[in-house]
Amino acid sequence: MTRFALAVAVTALVLAGCSSDDGDAEPTGATTPVTVKGTNAETALLTDVTASREDGVDRIVFTFRDEAPGYDVRYVSRPILADGSGDEVEIEGDHVLQVRMETALDADLTQEDAPLTYTGPQRFSPTDTETVVELARTGGFEAVLTWVVGLDERVPFAVTTESDPPRVVIDLQTSG
Repeated sequence: MTRFALAVAVTALVLAGCSSDDGDAEPTGATTPVTVKGTNAETALLTDVTASREDGVDRIVFTFRDEAPGYDVRYVSRPILADGSGDEVEIEGDHVLQVRMETALDADLTQEDAPLTYTGPQRFSPTDTETVVELARTGGFEAVLTWVVGLDERVPFAVTTESDPPRVVIDLQTSG
């Protein structure tokens, strides 16, 4: 197989596990990192974080004020360290999915008092998910906003973005 054919095959496999830009994506077996470079001109400002069971998947949604940022979603090993401080962050679950969003924050640094744009919990355990055990914010440092997701199982996932409202959506495969 030529290098070009090999590169095309690898690219097709990676893209089969993710999607972006206003579409529902079914988790298709991807457990490898999914990275999409952001195109936002301004820092995306987080306004809400939710986790729920929808349409046979556990769905995590990060909602933003004006536009969605780029992201890197991947499984990571413990210990989980907070951005900036390096302090260890405990997270429930057997596996950890890290969600890094760039250029993004949860406070508006363009305002004099840097008001928070996300005032929800920094850590929470959803009650209606199958595999998601806990979510925790681990950093908002130098325009990189990071959350981790504790999971009972290492499951395939798909990542999409939506524009109305701007969101980064992670669908995690469940058994049901």
